Amino acid sequence: MKDAGARWISSTGAIPRTVWALGLVSLFMDISSEIIHALLPLFLTTTLGVSVAVVGLIDGIAESTASITKVFSGYVSDRIGRRKPLILLGYGLGALSKPVFAMAGSAPVILGTRFADRIGKGLRGAPRDALVADVTPPAIRGRAFGLRQSLDTVGAFLGPLLGIALMLLLGNNMRRVFWIAVIPALLAVLCVVFGVEDRRPSGNAGSVEPPIRFRDLKQLGRPFREVVAIGVVFTLARFSEAFLILRASGEGLPLALSPLVLVVMNLVYALGAYPAGRWSDTAAPEKLLIWGLAALFLADLSLAFLPNLTGAFVGIALWGVHMALTQGLLAKLVADNAPAALRGSAYGIFNLATGVALLAASLLAGWLWDSFGPTATFAAGAAFTIAAAALLMVKHKHADHIVIAGR
Repeated sequence: MKDAGARWISSTGAIPRTVWALGLVSLFMDISSEIIHALLPLFLTTTLGVSVAVVGLIDGIAESTASITKVFSGYVSDRIGRRKPLILLGYGLGALSKPVFAMAGSAPVILGTRFADRIGKGLRGAPRDALVADVTPPAIRGRAFGLRQSLDTVGAFLGPLLGIALMLLLGNNMRRVFWIAVIPALLAVLCVVFGVEDRRPSGNAGSVEPPIRFRDLKQLGRPFREVVAIGVVFTLARFSEAFLILRASGEGLPLALSPLVLVVMNLVYALGAYPAGRWSDTAAPEKLLIWGLAALFLADLSLAFLPNLTGAFVGIALWGVHMALTQGLLAKLVADNAPAALRGSAYGIFNLATGVALLAASLLAGWLWDSFGPTATFAAGAAFTIAAAALLMVKHKHADHIVIAGR
C-alpha cells in the first residue's frame, strides 16, 4: 500500500526525495567550492602573480578534466547499474581537495588541486544527472532538473556571500577563508551517505539492460548527437566565470567584495532555474535556447562596452539569466534523447564535448584579454553567441525532430 501511494504521488507531479537530496548535496558542495572559486582568480593574480592567460589555462584544464572523467563515470554507472558509489566517490574526492587550496604556494599546485577537484566533479556529475532522470517521471523531468539546478545555484551564491563575510572578518586572509570552506564540503558527503539512494529508472528501462558494452553506445542516435552539437556551440560562446570576477575587479571592485560577482550571477541563476525548468516541460526547447542566447549576447555587450561597475554587474546578472534558461534544459534534452539504460554514458559524452569546448573558449578568452584587453574578450563572446543562434535556427529549420524530441 505504501509503494502504491508513493507511485500515485509520483504520477501526480511530486518531485522524488532523491532529487531533493541530490539538490542539498549540490548546495553544500557549491557553498564550499564557490567560497574558494570566487577568490581563486585574484589569489592567482595578486598573491601568486600569474597572468590572466594562465588563469584561463588553469580553469580550462580543470573543467575539461571534469568533462573527460564524466565519460568514464557515466559509462561505469550504466554498466554496473548503480549511481551512488560513483556519486559518493566524486563528492568525497572534492571534499579531500579543499584543504590543499589553503596550503598552495604556486600556480602548479593550484593546477594540480583543481585537477583533483574536477576529477571528483567528473566522477559524480554524469551518474548524478542520470539518477535524477532515473527516478523522475518524464512529465516532470524539466522541473526535477530545474529544482536540482536551483538548489545547486543557491549554494553557488551563498558560498560567495560567506566568502565576503569571512574576508571582512578575517582581514582579507584568503588562506584562512579556504580552510573554513572545508566544512560544507564534508556536509555534502554526509548528505550523500544518508540521503541518496540508488533506484532503477522509472518507467521503461530501455532496450539495453546493464551491464552494457561500448558497442552499445551506437544506440545514442542522431537526435542525441544534435543535442551534443548544440551544447558545444553554446559552450564556445560562454567561457569561464573567472573572467567575470577579473572584469569587475578591473572596474574597481574591492578584493573583499570580489565574491559579490558570483553572488549576483548565481542569485539570478537560482531564481530562474526552476521556473525555466517548468517552462521547458511545456514549451518548445528551441524557444528557451534562443532566449538564453539573447541574454548571453546582451551580457557580453554589457561587459564589453558599458562603463564602470554598473555596466559590469548588468552583464553579470544577464549571464545568470542565460544560465537559468539553458543549463537545466540541456540536461533535460540529453535525458529525453538517450535510452534510459545509457543515460550515464550519454551525460558523459555530452559533458566531454562541452568540456573541450569550454577549454578552447577559456584559452581564447585569456589570450584575447592579455593581448587586446577585456573588451576584445567579451566582444568575441558576443560574436560566438550570434554564431550559436544562427546554427540553432538552421538546425531547427532543417531537422525539427531533433529539438521536438526533447519536448
